[in-house]
Amino acid sequence: MASPSSISNWDDEADVIIVGYGMAGACAAIEAREADSNADVLVIEKMSEDMAGGNARVSGQSLLVGKNPEALAAYQRAMSAANPVPEDMLQGWAERMADLEPWIMERADEAGLKYSVGSGWSDGDAVLEFPEFGASEAVTHQSTILPTPSGVWLTMKGCAENRKPRFKFEMPLVDLVQDPDTLEVLGVVCGPEGARQAIKARRGVILACGGYENNLDMQRNYYGFTNAYPLGTPGNTGDGIKVLQKAGADMWHMRNRGQSGGIWPGFKVPDFEGGFLRNTLFTAFSWIDIAADDQRFYNETEHLHQTHYKFRHHGTWADVPLHLAQPVHMIFDDVTRQNMCLVTKFMSWTTVVNRYRWADDNQPEVDKGWISSAETIEELAEKIDRKPASVLETVNQFNSASTAGIDEQFGRTPATLSAISQGPFYAIEVVPTIVCTSGGAKRTIESEVLGHDGKCIPRLYEAGELGSMISDLYQNGSYLTEAMISGRAAGRNAVGLSAWAD
Repeated sequence: MASPSSISNWDDEADVIIVGYGMAGACAAIEAREADSNADVLVIEKMSEDMAGGNARVSGQSLLVGKNPEALAAYQRAMSAANPVPEDMLQGWAERMADLEPWIMERADEAGLKYSVGSGWSDGDAVLEFPEFGASEAVTHQSTILPTPSGVWLTMKGCAENRKPRFKFEMPLVDLVQDPDTLEVLGVVCGPEGARQAIKARRGVILACGGYENNLDMQRNYYGFTNAYPLGTPGNTGDGIKVLQKAGADMWHMRNRGQSGGIWPGFKVPDFEGGFLRNTLFTAFSWIDIAADDQRFYNETEHLHQTHYKFRHHGTWADVPLHLAQPVHMIFDDVTRQNMCLVTKFMSWTTVVNRYRWADDNQPEVDKGWISSAETIEELAEKIDRKPASVLETVNQFNSASTAGIDEQFGRTPATLSAISQGPFYAIEVVPTIVCTSGGAKRTIESEVLGHDGKCIPRLYEAGELGSMISDLYQNGSYLTEAMISGRAAGRNAVGLSAWAD
């Protein structure tokens, strides 16, 4: 922490400082200005203005809607059994969830955008990820805001900016200014090296600056990943986590039993920092994934996106073992190359913000060398440093399953058993790509940050992905709605404090 005595003068001041301009930060700004229209609310954001928005900007834009608080609490309690959420927080979340939809609809109307029932992930109105835990009772439906992509983010961005908070972009968080005895938070230190600013927060500071997906050292140290890449903002490098640790916060969910948002198959190419998400809407099936031992290791075409890449394993839900099978390659033939774009186009930073348009037939990506190609499977295996005979054997086993119409190894349905037989043949490395993390400080349902003594750190709030209450399994649409709930609470409570005296 930076002590008040280390600050010779304040470069700026505001009533409330919001660190991070994603879903939680935008909702905090909306609520703070709604609660006190005269309050000076300052949003500081690490990224440039055109790169702001956090993961909310590039997510699937799905919103959980549930109208039964008891069922919502029971469902979330069951999904969190491996790492329980405090009961008072669980009940408070469920009650606020049940009342949230009208507020979202009001914001969509204000922004002039279309609120729509349905998630986009299935033909129905609801994705019920874990039915055995009470999904059908808890989930009324999913919803979204059009257009796609980014409709939900554009809505909250527009509504926040309608209320005219101040903004400072390209201002990464460096530290909190705290009383060393009471831990009371008095301001922030932020900005790039050589241009640091100390900004006084007269009433409170809200940390809504995301997780650590794009910090590979933290991914290795907290999750044991050899390599993993973000699907969201490159700005999520764990800045808030480091500051909260210094601030005396009690941390939680740094390593859940599994990645709550799932470990998704994706691609990493040299031209981009983040990953591309592999297409989940399969339109061709002459392909397989092979692990480090050149063998298949799961049912590649199961609808795993509807459970955030969790599968039933010995009676429980676990991450698909993509991260344990590295290196992994997708092997496919020319039929798949021509008929299935390999990446999802409506999600991920590389497609939505960097605006790379992966070709429908994948040919430009072959020409770039991102996808390896060869006339035979053996030649292809050599190009990707695999054992030719071993890869050929695996492909031949799959082709035999295709002929028989039965996948005895992993249960792919007959409709997805298309032989890998039409050359040229192709391979691309499949890497773990991460939706988000939920590590951060323990907090109350009012978004107050808790210290190691279980007491609130004065004037410090936290919202969104940073310190999310999602502790194990994750129901589609929960992260964005929890960011709304926690962001609104943080904004309302921070602006409601009396200013501290100099």
